[in-house]
Amino acid sequence: MTTATMPAARARTHVTVLVMLGLTHLLNDMMQSLIPAAYPILKDAYALDFVQIGMITLTFQIAGSLLQPVIGLVTDRHPAPYSPVVGMMFTLSGLVSLAFAHSYGIILVSVALIGIGSSIFHPEATRMARYAAGGRQGLAQGIFQVGGQAGGALGPVFAALVIVPWGQPSLAWFAVAALMAMMMLVWIGSRQRQISAEFVAMRSAARKDGRGHVPHAPLTIGIGLVVLTLLMFSKNAYGESFRSFYTFYLIERFGLSIPSAQMMLFVFLLASAAGALIGGIVGDRIGRYRIIWISVLGPLPLTLILPYADLFWTGVLTVAINLIMASAFASILIYAMELMPGRIGLIGGLFYGLNFGLGGIAAAILGGLADSRGVETVYRLCAFLPLAGLLAWFLPRIDDRH
Repeated sequence: MTTATMPAARARTHVTVLVMLGLTHLLNDMMQSLIPAAYPILKDAYALDFVQIGMITLTFQIAGSLLQPVIGLVTDRHPAPYSPVVGMMFTLSGLVSLAFAHSYGIILVSVALIGIGSSIFHPEATRMARYAAGGRQGLAQGIFQVGGQAGGALGPVFAALVIVPWGQPSLAWFAVAALMAMMMLVWIGSRQRQISAEFVAMRSAARKDGRGHVPHAPLTIGIGLVVLTLLMFSKNAYGESFRSFYTFYLIERFGLSIPSAQMMLFVFLLASAAGALIGGIVGDRIGRYRIIWISVLGPLPLTLILPYADLFWTGVLTVAINLIMASAFASILIYAMELMPGRIGLIGGLFYGLNFGLGGIAAAILGGLADSRGVETVYRLCAFLPLAGLLAWFLPRIDDRH
């Protein structure tokens, strides 16, 4: 029996490939997270204001968003299993450039290179996670996401343990992470042809059995993508208030040192990793639609209390908020893939691109607000962002447990 005629039951979940993808995602996002983790050092070294900090985030996020849908569309038509390796080359060059940057302009160029590297990495890596999942899409995206979220959480730890004591040039040491990721991605790319053939055979068999995907009307697809995009924006706007400004909030409100504030940011981001994995696994059981509803409205009472909490409860609330919020990203991504199952690369590029671009826009806006009204005001206003979750009412209902 050839791979092309393999029955659906043989389209197994390739756990080893998923773990490797999760590790490369961890390394990729860890290198990215060094940028906001280094903000307090860069702010002091170059006398930056909050608007300039927000512009660094905007530059990085926009560079990471513009290419992703284009690359995803191209790779849908012409699969490029080794393109993530090229992306890591951009990330490596940007990281080394940032380590030795001597001006604000060079900082912007450096973070743009890192953003471009991410834009090349995500679409094809997302496709491979989809193929390697077999019939367990939530688990696969959960593993892939937990890698990225864990990598993002490690940035503040390395900032506290390495960058603060050794300074900006120590960023170059993390180029080793890019080289490790490149070696793993070469191995993953060598497996794509076999795994993609298994996935295609599984979907083909499901269609013959009447369990396959039913094409959605263009209006359904359009409404679904718009609603998912707006939900993503509300989540990213709140998330960026923490990634870019949480350390400053803790320092100003509670008088914490930079290392202590970075460690609290690490705990907050670590909750994202747990939330992404839990949300993916539970979504396989109860459906993406329910997970999205839980994640968009569940944090609202906690975000309203947060600006008035003391240090201990600030830590508890931020972990709970991020744990719930992060549970939806895998579900949002899979939901979008079910709307357009033939455009995996495009959806991956679009939603990771939106993840970067919308977060960057939010960071720039919040940076101006922090300069004019103070960091505490940012958190009082952002507390109402979960109300945007009511838009989930307009999300089309589809069979989202394939």
